[in-house]
Amino acid sequence: MKLSLPILLSFCAASAGAAQLTETETRWLQAGAPVLAYAKQELNLPIDIIVQPQAGPNDVPLAMGFADGRCKLVFSMRGNPQAEEVLAGVPAAQQKVLIEAMTAHEVGHCWRQAHGSWHAVPAGFVEGSLQQLASPELQELSKQIRDTRREEAFADLVALAWTQRANAAQYPQVHAWLMQVRQPVEHGSHNTRAWLQLARSATVFDSERNPFEQARALWAQGLLKDGQ
Repeated sequence: MKLSLPILLSFCAASAGAAQLTETETRWLQAGAPVLAYAKQELNLPIDIIVQPQAGPNDVPLAMGFADGRCKLVFSMRGNPQAEEVLAGVPAAQQKVLIEAMTAHEVGHCWRQAHGSWHAVPAGFVEGSLQQLASPELQELSKQIRDTRREEAFADLVALAWTQRANAAQYPQVHAWLMQVRQPVEHGSHNTRAWLQLARSATVFDSERNPFEQARALWAQGLLKDGQ
C-alpha cells in the first residue's frame, strides 16, 4: 500500500505550510506511508497529520498525541536538530525502513488510545507493587515513568511486528537499532529492553494477526519481566 503525497496531505488537519513541506518532512511522510495506509484502510484508525511551523525546545521530531477522539501524528522537524540526529550514522539506504518502523511505533500509541487501553494492563494481570519512595510526589513520578515505559514497549513491539510484516529482511537491523537507542538505565521511562529481548527473533511475530494484536500478546509477557 502506498500513498501519494497529495493523499498524504489530505491527512493534514491543522498544519502550517503543509503544501510546502520541507524535504525532510516529505521524506519521512513518504517512508511512513505504508503504515499510515494500513492504519486508515484496514483498521480505520482516526489519524490526522500535524506539521509544526517551528519545533519547540523540547519537541521530538515525530510524536503521537490524542485529542477529541482522534490521533494526532505531529511532525516537529523545522528548526529541530533531532530530525537529523535520530538517524545519525545510519546509511541513507537504510533510513527508510527505520522511519517506517518509527511511524509504526507512533501508530501503536494511536491504537492503544483508540481502543481505550492507554496505561491499562491486560485483564487478569496482577500489578506488582512499586518501590516505596520518600514522598507522594516521587511515588507518583515513579508510577508515571513505569506507565510511560510500558507504552513505549508496546509501541516498540508494534514497530518490530510491522517490520516483520513489511520488511522482513531488515528485521535484524531494526531490532539492533532499537536496542541501541533505548536507554539502558534501569527503570528508565524508555528502557524497553525487557520487551525487546523477547523479540530478538522475528519468528515471535510469525502470525496472521495484525501487528497490533501480535504486539499485545508479546507485550503481556514482557510485563512479567519488567523490573526483574
